[in-house]
Amino acid sequence: CGTIHYQNPKVVVGALATWGDKILMCKRAIEPRYGCWTLPAGFMENNETCGEAAVRETLEEAGARIALEPMFTFVDLPHISQIHIIYRARLLDLDFQPGEESLEAILMSEEEIPWSEIAFRSVSYTLKAFFEDRRRGLFDLHTTSLSIPVPENYR
Repeated sequence: CGTIHYQNPKVVVGALATWGDKILMCKRAIEPRYGCWTLPAGFMENNETCGEAAVRETLEEAGARIALEPMFTFVDLPHISQIHIIYRARLLDLDFQPGEESLEAILMSEEEIPWSEIAFRSVSYTLKAFFEDRRRGLFDLHTTSLSIPVPENYR
């Protein structure tokens, strides 16, 4: 047909939004990982910036209004052709509620994080980096690649 069909990676963008010492977390109402906890995030849309996507996804998934801060994590996930970008953010108020893709939207302290119920490795990575940076009083940009190891018999 003469048409070129590109298969490009998907960009997932979200926010680690804080209120005092607590973080806004959402319990997923959709697959994958239904019923597990995550940060408000989702696929970036055409014609928006990464920051605009983070603000939009936080509003859609948690009904929360945020003030965006610097990008915090950039995670490559080559095995699923995605990148995950998470910004730090501040909640502007406590008037939030779960959106259609969330069962719950609540604030959690570090001690309340249900680590065994976190939906995605990129979110665990982001949360751990955030708590470490907060303890030392300095926030950096964190980058990593979270590939699934290839078994020996597949090499």
